[in-house]
Amino acid sequence: MPDLATPLIAWYAEHKRDLPWRREGFDAWGVLVSEFMLQQTPVTRVIPHLEAWLERWPRPSDLAADAPAEAVRQWANLGYPRRAIWLHRAAGEIAERHGDVVPRDIEALLALTGIGDYTARAVAVFSYGDRHPVVDTNTRRVLARAVDGRSQPGPPAKRDLAAMEAVLPADGAAAAIVNAAAMELGAVVCTARAPRCGACPLADRCAWRAAGYPDTGDERRRQARYEGSDRQARGAVLKALRDAAPDPVPLTAVLADWPDAHQRDRAIDSLIADGLAEASDSSLRLPA
Repeated sequence: MPDLATPLIAWYAEHKRDLPWRREGFDAWGVLVSEFMLQQTPVTRVIPHLEAWLERWPRPSDLAADAPAEAVRQWANLGYPRRAIWLHRAAGEIAERHGDVVPRDIEALLALTGIGDYTARAVAVFSYGDRHPVVDTNTRRVLARAVDGRSQPGPPAKRDLAAMEAVLPADGAAAAIVNAAAMELGAVVCTARAPRCGACPLADRCAWRAAGYPDTGDERRRQARYEGSDRQARGAVLKALRDAAPDPVPLTAVLADWPDAHQRDRAIDSLIADGLAEASDSSLRLPA
């Protein structure tokens, strides 16, 4: 295994972006909210929503005291709105079980609604400085190229954590930097379609570069087209409910002109099943 940590740490110190969750004093609640929002959402879209969210709800108990509908409204157009409901539930659990402080322990974090391996480790590492491997899509791409000589990573797997663990230095603070640096490198230099190998601190030890940049295939799961999809219909229904809130919308008026009535009905049913909408008295509204 080549030493990736040393060049990553040096590169990160000089080139890291100034992002809110990297600033001094940004607490674990802020990191947790940012991680929920950053799932499958670009950084530039997240930042204004994150700042507005934390201004409105600076502590978990503040969010928990508000209605789930308010979380969905504040989520606005971030996409994947179930995350807003999960974050609202997690806030209540943090307030009730942990004295309004986001826990540090991985198992305690995993017990919260909506938190999986990645988010639990990210909070423990980036908020508390604990030593754990943290692996996102960008990290996996860096490891696939630098270590395995592949053009793209394979599907996510548990072995990804072992691969990142092998890169981390023993010191917890340094390990946290390496975790962040690998993500940053994949986001801004070692990108999926147009990697800037001339600017990469790992270029002299990258297995993919040494092999002549072979095309080893791409097994990444492709996201279905948004235009005309059920996701688009769900988003349109939610927008109508947010615009009308706190008032309900008559079911007959929800996307009355949507070109596919069956798709509209599926969208409404799925939102109700996900807890993002409530139906009563022939009307639809955000969850109370």
